[in-house]
Amino acid sequence: MHKYIFKRLLALIPVLFIVSVVIFMLIHLVPGDPAAMMLGDKATPEQIANLRHTLGLDQPLLTQYFNWIADIFRGDLGTSFFMKGTMTEIIGSHMVPTVQQTLVAVAFAALIGVPLGMIAAVKRGRAADQIISTFSIIGVSLPSFLMGLGLILVFSVKLGWLPSSGYKSIAGFGWGTHIRYMLLPGIALGFIEMGLIIRMTRSSMLEIMGSDYIRMAKAKGVSRFKIFAKHALKNALVGIVTVVGLSFISCLGGAAVTETIFNIPGIGKLTLNAVMRRDYEVVQAVVLVVSLLNVLCTLVLDLLYGLIDPRVRLS
Repeated sequence: MHKYIFKRLLALIPVLFIVSVVIFMLIHLVPGDPAAMMLGDKATPEQIANLRHTLGLDQPLLTQYFNWIADIFRGDLGTSFFMKGTMTEIIGSHMVPTVQQTLVAVAFAALIGVPLGMIAAVKRGRAADQIISTFSIIGVSLPSFLMGLGLILVFSVKLGWLPSSGYKSIAGFGWGTHIRYMLLPGIALGFIEMGLIIRMTRSSMLEIMGSDYIRMAKAKGVSRFKIFAKHALKNALVGIVTVVGLSFISCLGGAAVTETIFNIPGIGKLTLNAVMRRDYEVVQAVVLVVSLLNVLCTLVLDLLYGLIDPRVRLS
């Protein structure tokens, strides 16, 4: 196990290196001059040139890249052109709302998707299965921004039950207020993942229920509940855990849409604003950090496989 973890951690190095090269080149190929945007329309060419020199933007791209990498190895993710504070502080403060929103979205998707997928598998071919399957297709097909606007219209405008936008921290306002503000964006973000979880759970359960050992258990007179709960569900967990884990990664990367709609100061909204301002340092650091989180999530999933199913050997 330790050897496997060590190998996966070593594999992070080439992955992050490739990600850093790609994002650095893409960001610097985007039209627009950060120095000109910082100084405004009334800036003179001399002022722009001086600021470009101060920021190091007049250096060759290769030199800028290696300077950025050297700073990362020293624990410095850079300094924003437009925002005060270190990049670590900026990303840390914006990452908290995004992770909280993602956790709510994944919890909603799993708590709704897994039971519905199990019911659809048990009721295969019946009315319940058809209704749930149709619901899952709607969930997969409905964009998160449209879902978010619909939720605001119903639960905020019409019913007035939940706030339409904003963010309240746990430390400042308590769990109750925090959940009220996170509920609608979490549902909007996790609705697509819920549909995927329903479909994966249903297909995994049906595959296991058609196995030889399940038929043998039925022939021996084992109760239907015991077959379903002890044998089928346990062996279907690998597929279910996989789609739930991937849902977390997907929600983490797709939070920008709901953060914009619900005005949440998360990492997605930070990235969008940074792209609009040509704030290279923010975009580079955010993409690198999110890529690291994605790789770590896949590592955690692989470790869970070994705990759930002893047939999965990690070496």
